[in-house]
Amino acid sequence: MRLNLHLLRIFYTVIEQQSFSGAARVLFISQPAVSKAVRELENQLDLILIERNVGISRGLRMTENGVALFEHARGIFGLERAAIEDIQARIGLRKGRLIVGASFTIAGYWLPSYVASFTRQFPSIDLHIHAGNTQAIGTALIDCNCDVGLVEGAIEDARITVTHWRDDELCLVASHDEVLSRKLSPNAEDLSAETWLLREPGSGTREVTERLMQEHNIEPKRIVEFGSNEGIARAVAGGAGIAMLPAIVVNELIKIGGLATLNYPPDRPLLRPLFLLQLQERTFSPLADAFCKIVNFQTTDFEGA
Repeated sequence: MRLNLHLLRIFYTVIEQQSFSGAARVLFISQPAVSKAVRELENQLDLILIERNVGISRGLRMTENGVALFEHARGIFGLERAAIEDIQARIGLRKGRLIVGASFTIAGYWLPSYVASFTRQFPSIDLHIHAGNTQAIGTALIDCNCDVGLVEGAIEDARITVTHWRDDELCLVASHDEVLSRKLSPNAEDLSAETWLLREPGSGTREVTERLMQEHNIEPKRIVEFGSNEGIARAVAGGAGIAMLPAIVVNELIKIGGLATLNYPPDRPLLRPLFLLQLQERTFSPLADAFCKIVNFQTTDFEGA
């Protein structure tokens, strides 16, 4: 058995308005159509819902079956109204949840000011920042565990649309106390003689570092892996080796003299692109669209890319 919700709505409106003519006005249909719909519902259910011929002055009177069905209808259409109000609130950015996947550097250094701006503009939105390396964010996006991604590494997956967001400056650093830091322009041989501190596989920072090594034939005497750029920066400051790190991560340590930048490649800034990721078959929600506008990314350009 299936309940015809169209006929149920007409019955419900008749009882709410206490007349067939009132229901017709509310529903913008004719009174005969209302009467026919109620009769059809009764026939489908094989139940009498409204008592007929009880006198005009006494109004509409439901049977016991009609009262039971009306209460069910009240709950059904109450839930419908709640759903509509909830969706309208989400469209109006007054309610909802947004999960932004971001690689560690972006989550820790680029996003905080944007997150503050977003939460000020949309105080009722439940915002989550899911941090991980580039590959982990790509996986989270594919698994629909985040709505949008911001990463610094390359993602090669046909299911993901990758669009340039901004550039991130990188620099090669050593401890301020190291002899290498006082060289005007170290060469590839100098750098090969050092211990290099690298992020784990899957990290965008590591990808760029390995590309530089390949392009310049740098073969480190030793490689040490760290799970975070902050850990690498502090280890380098302590004399553990050298590393390529985002400038935004090491600027403070450089200012206080803990780290020194190495002029390599000579007189050429190291820049890497940062990317915005979206699952191809998933359209941007109003919340995701609002977030991207706050981080100065035009989603109209992105969707057309």
